[in-house]
Amino acid sequence: MSTPSAHGTPAPSGYAPPPGYLPAPGPASGSGWVPSQPKPARGATLGLTAFLLSLGAAVLAPAAAGLAGFRIGTGTGDRLIAGTLGTDFDWSLLSPVREWVLLAEIGFWTGTALGVWAIVQGIIAIARRAGRGWAIAAVVVASLGPVVFGLTLQAMIVAGLAAAAS
Repeated sequence: MSTPSAHGTPAPSGYAPPPGYLPAPGPASGSGWVPSQPKPARGATLGLTAFLLSLGAAVLAPAAAGLAGFRIGTGTGDRLIAGTLGTDFDWSLLSPVREWVLLAEIGFWTGTALGVWAIVQGIIAIARRAGRGWAIAAVVVASLGPVVFGLTLQAMIVAGLAAAAS
């Protein structure tokens, strides 16, 4: 009587496996199936582009808003100090500085467009493994862009008002 082979080792040639024998898990020998290798990471261009777009949204747009905000503050400060405002905001207060208000608005909409583009492209780059580190940084920076924009604009308007008061 012969003893069955140990689990996972092939039976000697010329012998059939005993009844109830289960082959070892994994690919069957001779089936030609080979596990596929993970897909290699692609180039970092997609993620890097998203990061550069996010910098445009989080740095350039607030810079334009800061410049415009300071000029808005200095241009409207004398009327604010004089106390000509009532309970309602008089939009004609911004008439002398309308080009600076336009610059702040252009900065806002440009930053919004660049930020949304950077977030979408960053998510695509993360999913495609194309510059994943750059893409994660792009999504984070673009998400913080509106906060930076708002704080910069508010701070520079207040600085402009303070400069007009002195």
